[in-house]
Amino acid sequence: MMLIPCEQGSVAWHNARAGIITASMFGVARKRVGELDERQQQYVDAVLAGSAPKDAALAAGYKALPKSAIIERALAGEPVGDYSEEAKNYAFRLAIERISGEPLDEGFETFAMRRGKDLEPAARAEHEIQSGLIVQRAGFVLSDCGNYGCSADGLINADGGSEYKCFINPEKLRAFHVDNDASDVFEQAQGCMWITGRQWWHIGMFCPALESVGKQLWWRRFERDEAFIASMQADLERFRAVVDSYEAALRQPEQEAA
Repeated sequence: MMLIPCEQGSVAWHNARAGIITASMFGVARKRVGELDERQQQYVDAVLAGSAPKDAALAAGYKALPKSAIIERALAGEPVGDYSEEAKNYAFRLAIERISGEPLDEGFETFAMRRGKDLEPAARAEHEIQSGLIVQRAGFVLSDCGNYGCSADGLINADGGSEYKCFINPEKLRAFHVDNDASDVFEQAQGCMWITGRQWWHIGMFCPALESVGKQLWWRRFERDEAFIASMQADLERFRAVVDSYEAALRQPEQEAA
């Protein structure tokens, strides 16, 4: 990895991220629509492998032959599914940033971003108290290839790291504190481990409003999941190709008027 020491939210941090596919956006980058679901994919794979349609349908759990335009296209060898509009817009933004070398949003900071930056030192300190670990402040971390990056809130010893969230949305707070569900940040945690080469990552959810009941920091340890990372990396490489295509199109000279 390549560590760029900079204060998160600073001009240097925004410039370091320009044109880079970042871990906090991996979910957006992988978002596709109109694809085969698991049963449809099983049916199509079986038919293309030579199974009789009725046998393939039964094996996939259908009571009758499935009928769908997307299945017909897949059986005909036509491409199915596409990136979501959100993913396409993100790819186009990255393409522009690659060309300019500057962030397209010019360092725009939302209330949530500013709140997270302001509370991060307190979250880190509370994490150190509760875990007994020393958290080294990081900055922006680039993958060896330079195409991907993450804003590591902290690096711990030689194998770990940390990320702190400061949500105020009750739905997100309930997911952590009541349902013990951290799936919303799992992908980002794995992305950070992939980029930094670390083996585990602590995700902390910091909410000062709960300090009176001693629950101002909810945190959990995530172990590195190699299978998930391999699948994620393959998806991200396909997304990067979309960014490449947009950049190439933008750099293409306009045709001279006849």
